[in-house]
Amino acid sequence: MTTLHEPLAPGATADDDLSVWPATTARLAHGDLAVGGVPLTEIAGRFGTPAYLIDEDDVRTRCRTYLQAFSGAEVHYAAKAFLCRAMAHWVAEEGLGLDVCSAGELELAVTTGFPAERILLHGNAKSPHDLNAALRLGVGRIVIDSASEIARLAAAVPPGSRQKVLVRVVPGIAAGGHAKIRTGTDDQKFGLSIADGSAQHAIARVLGQPGLELSGLHCHLGSQITTDKPFLAAVRRLVGLLARTKEQHGVTLAELDLGGGHGIAYRPGEPALDITALARKVRAALTESCAAAGLAVPKLLVEPGRAIAGPAGVALYRVLAVKRTGGRAFVAVDGGMSDNPRPALYGVRYAPRLIGRRSTTPPAPVTVVGRHCEAGDVLASDVELPGDVRPGDILGVPVAGAYHLSMASAYNLVGRPPVVAVADGHARLLVRRESLADFRSRDVGL
Repeated sequence: MTTLHEPLAPGATADDDLSVWPATTARLAHGDLAVGGVPLTEIAGRFGTPAYLIDEDDVRTRCRTYLQAFSGAEVHYAAKAFLCRAMAHWVAEEGLGLDVCSAGELELAVTTGFPAERILLHGNAKSPHDLNAALRLGVGRIVIDSASEIARLAAAVPPGSRQKVLVRVVPGIAAGGHAKIRTGTDDQKFGLSIADGSAQHAIARVLGQPGLELSGLHCHLGSQITTDKPFLAAVRRLVGLLARTKEQHGVTLAELDLGGGHGIAYRPGEPALDITALARKVRAALTESCAAAGLAVPKLLVEPGRAIAGPAGVALYRVLAVKRTGGRAFVAVDGGMSDNPRPALYGVRYAPRLIGRRSTTPPAPVTVVGRHCEAGDVLASDVELPGDVRPGDILGVPVAGAYHLSMASAYNLVGRPPVVAVADGHARLLVRRESLADFRSRDVGL
């Protein structure tokens, strides 16, 4: 994807590199930055810290980039990356569909006004509540993830109705930025294997259910994939399964969903998937593979999540303590693994930056840690910050729009941060801060 940032001036330092910040980010006086025309120090002062902000224009631009790159395909935003009512509204307005993984995500989207027919329901272990909500609200497609789900879903479809489904298959391709987020191989919990015949068996069973309409195949290789080769391999393997389905059952499936997992850069200089190039190569591979198999080219679906929300978000923290011990410097902030567990889970590396104060002290390596009772509560290891960083300073962490709030917890009853949208010089609260009153209201027993 393209960026709107101006190029670095000759002699600029690493701290001047805004390449992974939201596209509207601008430098201000005294070391401050503005996103969406709003100074980050203003966000911290008005809404407190920790806080997430999300750049509405950046989100919308990324939606449009996908629609332009994958012209003629359906683009479904993966709600698990980040969902709130405003996000659902932006995505709907930009013409994307939505993929959800629970009745909770589904109900929030539909009650916001998102068209149910543009929604896919995912999940390796969908509850009866999930399936009943999807049927009641009229989702466009349900992605079958196990053989046992076929009979349960077929039994729940109202008489005289048909529900469109996709079968999620495992193509046997290892891809993704960490072992815990690789889902295209046979040794994990998602999907039905092509190699052992589970996918073919599921296809036959779905075709035998009068209440289910098999519209196509689905796969999701993993997350944070930064090369197009795994996607092209998946196209060829899924087209092979489409051909076998036609040969064995006389059925031509009309849709092919390649999922998401499109990788982004979290720090300057890291690789990111080129979405425009990916779309061009996938289209060519799909056309070529279908021609060789004697098949009509199916409709293509993709499901980006992190690649839309991630780069549009920033997390803001306030420094509470600076400690030097054991030959290392620790900068402790007022958030941590409760609002961003990803470094602890996957070893993700971020690039925090001092905000609102221009220091002349040379940078020094520090480890930014959270406030929680875990040695693994680390937000950024061995990063460069000014050597005079001190309590009261504000740190901004870019690329915080995906899998932060959606994976946040109530550990130590700290409370999840608010989400603030910025656009055209204005900031507005989208999701309020979780409070002690929220914890008290859920605690009903003595």
